[in-house]
Amino acid sequence: MRLYPIQCKVNGEKVQAEFPAHVTLLDALRELGFLEVKNGCEKGDCGSCTVIMDGRTVNACRVLAVQAEGREITTVRGLGTEDDLHPLQRNFVEKGAVQCGFCTPGMLLSAKALLDENPHPGREEINEGISGNLCRCTGYTRIAEAIEATAKEME
Repeated sequence: MRLYPIQCKVNGEKVQAEFPAHVTLLDALRELGFLEVKNGCEKGDCGSCTVIMDGRTVNACRVLAVQAEGREITTVRGLGTEDDLHPLQRNFVEKGAVQCGFCTPGMLLSAKALLDENPHPGREEINEGISGNLCRCTGYTRIAEAIEATAKEME
């Protein structure tokens, strides 16, 4: 099976690897140790594998690894550290927007992309911004509140 070389940046660090043409970005990232990118439906429906690629959110299960060549990818690990949380991460914790945690990485990245594009979203825009991410635990209210709190804090 032919392997294709891929060089990209993940969370600001250069990554090089080789993968067959059919391997998804989700599988490649997880194989490279980025286990925070969750494997949910593998169909692009749940959003648990959401990453930011060149400033836009993508479902890593719907992107081939070879398409990441030369790209910049951010996983939730690239937002903040345990000692220095990104305001979104802190507000998700403080507002109770994190329960089981399975949707959280993708939800945080969708929220970051939303705030990067629209620093002052209303509730309807927040709901639309996270609409590609399914959460079965929180009911979305606390997630939206955490995003609103972050927007206010970052003014």
